[in-house]
Parts: sequence; C-alpha cells; structure tokens
Amino acid sequence: MNTKEKSQLKVMTGNAAAAVGATLARPDVVAAYPITPQTEVIEKLSEFHANGELDAELITVEGENSAMNAVMAASLAGGRVFTATSSWGLVFMYDAVLTAAGARAPIVMVNVNRETPGILAVSCGQQDMISTRDCGWIFLIAEDCQDIIDSVIMAYRLAEDYDIQVPVMVHYDGFYLSYLSEVVDVPTQENVDKFLSVLNDQPQRTILTPGEQIGCGSHGILDGYVELRYKHCLALERAKDKIDIIDKEFEDIFGRSYGGQIEEYKLDDADIVLIGSGSMCGTIRTVIDDRRDKGLKVGLLKLRMYRPFPSEKLTKALKGKKAVGVVDRSIAFGFKGGPIYTELKAFSEDMKDTKLVSFIDGIANTDITKNNINKMIDMTCDLAEGKDVPEVTWISYAPQQGGE
Repeated sequence: MNTKEKSQLKVMTGNAAAAVGATLARPDVVAAYPITPQTEVIEKLSEFHANGELDAELITVEGENSAMNAVMAASLAGGRVFTATSSWGLVFMYDAVLTAAGARAPIVMVNVNRETPGILAVSCGQQDMISTRDCGWIFLIAEDCQDIIDSVIMAYRLAEDYDIQVPVMVHYDGFYLSYLSEVVDVPTQENVDKFLSVLNDQPQRTILTPGEQIGCGSHGILDGYVELRYKHCLALERAKDKIDIIDKEFEDIFGRSYGGQIEEYKLDDADIVLIGSGSMCGTIRTVIDDRRDKGLKVGLLKLRMYRPFPSEKLTKALKGKKAVGVVDRSIAFGFKGGPIYTELKAFSEDMKDTKLVSFIDGIANTDITKNNINKMIDMTCDLAEGKDVPEVTWISYAPQQGGE
C-alpha cells in the first residue's frame, strides 16, 4: 500500500539526507571521521545523537581506517552499522574496506564522490569510486537528495539480506549534491521499520559470540580461499535481481521507484542513447526533452548499480539502438575511454550493431552543462550516421595535437 501521504517534506542537503536515511534505519553503531565534502554527514549524525534521535553507539575515531575497522567489528558481532567517507578517506581505509568485503560484513557506507590522490583536488569526480570498484562491495549511485535518503534505506535491505551479506557503498557527487539543498520527502519511522522488518524474518547470519568459536579475518589457504571468493562472486550476481525486487517493494510502501539496477528515460523508441550516472542525469533529461521536441529520438539510461555491473540489463536495453554515448565522470588509466565505457564495450557483441563512443566530462568540478550534453548528442548522432567520430572525447578540454 502506498503510504506516501504520511511522510514529511523537508528542505535539506544531500549530506543531511544521508544522515537522516541512516538514522531512520536505526543503526546500532556509527563510526566515522570528517573529510570534505562528507563532514556534514557526521555533524548531522552527532546532532541527532545528542538530541536523542539517533539511538546508537557513536564512535569518534582518529581516522577513517579506524572507522571502517570499528563498524566491521560491530557488524560481525551482529550489529547494524553505518559510516561515511570521501576521497582520501576512502583511500586511507582501503585495507579495511577489502577486509570488510572478504568478511562479508553487511556494512552500509556513503561515499561522497571527490577526486582522489595523484593531483590534489578538493573537487567533484567519481575517481574515488573507480579506485575501489574491485574491492568486493556493492555500489549504488544516487542522482539527487531524495535518491540519497532512499538509497541508504534500501542499502540495508540489500546488504543484510541473508542471500547477499555483502557491504554496500552509496555514492553521490560531492559539492554538487553534498551541499545542494532540495525538498526531500522524508519517510516516517513507521514505514522504514516496516520496509526493513523483512530482515527480521530471515535466518540469522553467523555472528561473533563470546565463548563460541568462529573464524573472522582468518588466512585463507588453497581450496578454502577459492570457495570463499567463489561464493562472494555468486552473492554479487544475486544482488542484481535482489535490488530490482527491493526497488519494487520500496515503491509499494513509499511510492517511489528508481528502476533497480538501471533507470530508463524515453528509451523505448530511442535511436540515440546517453548513459550517465549521478547528478548529471537531471541535466541530461532536460536536454533530451528539448531535443525530443525538435524531433530527435534520444533517450537516457541511468546507471544506478555499478557493482555488480548490470551487464544483462544494459545490453538488453541498448540492443538495437543505433549509437550510444557513455558519459564518465572519471578516468580509466591505461585504457581508451572512461571506466563505464570500457566495461560496457566488453559486452558490445551482445548489442549487435550498436555503436559506442566515450565522453569524459565533469571531473575536477567542471560542470556537465547543457551545451556539453548537446555536443555529446550531436557526436553520437554523427556516429550513428557513419561519420568519423573520435572514440574518446574530453568534452571540457581540447588538447593540442601531440600535446602532453
């Protein structure tokens, strides 16, 4: 039943939305360390803890690595946990991020996307997400403030599902969404409890119990190691269908749907498609509406789940399209094209005659403007018509021929 009328409309930032979503999930333990542009998440959680809204153990740690180790230990002991980070913070906790995945600890964390080390940049970019894409976590990408609060709530259903038991990272664009204030439909505690109550009816997962023997973080050797890796990969594959189911159940209670793994916009009759993720998708929709009014059959495919990579959904949705432009807000060093483009290209045989082109834009806080999106659409149209189009175009930067 749709109980949306019971919710409250409030203006809040993306960071506040993440904190509210985590609080509504009733975590037992929260541990985190401040870092721009994520700091407000921790400030809000501290505020909620101080005024009694957040009934949890709030651990103030000396760094991000300690934050991940704290929530991992609490999770393995059976607690529901939450943490948040960004960029350098994600890098600093990297070893613990890998360990948490290997331990199959159902942690939920938000990562506020920001450029990572190499060149110092306090600016937006999805490079931190790309730097950890093979760590064994599930990745969801939120588009706006409403999506952030909803994705955090759904992340608990996904991470703690008995058939999954894999940590989930919810990503959203730093600076663009972290500090953006929007009207957010805040769910009631009653409805969030109802949505998460399904987890109470499943078998109890193995947890650390005083006096009982269990191995956590043990060294894997030969067949035992291979078995654990294999089962982890199977769980990630199961997460694809699971997020689709969770999304539908979320819609039944809250009246909002995000499509599960991917979201399609005017895709059915489209000849030309742009693939995007995160905050750029709102601008892309605006441009698509304008180009549609002028007679161009163009659509958007929003990538919502990045890990596991939704290859089956993507190839099915794109099969038969004339040309697809993939917009990456990050770089795949050593490859031609952005990370999402290079991964999709691996499945090009499944899309028959669909042509692909890569666009890199929006890194280091450069705006993905309507003009830029129009350029991408025009180049994708040229590709569909058989014209000579570069495989990769850095939209906001035009290097000199032969330059460094």
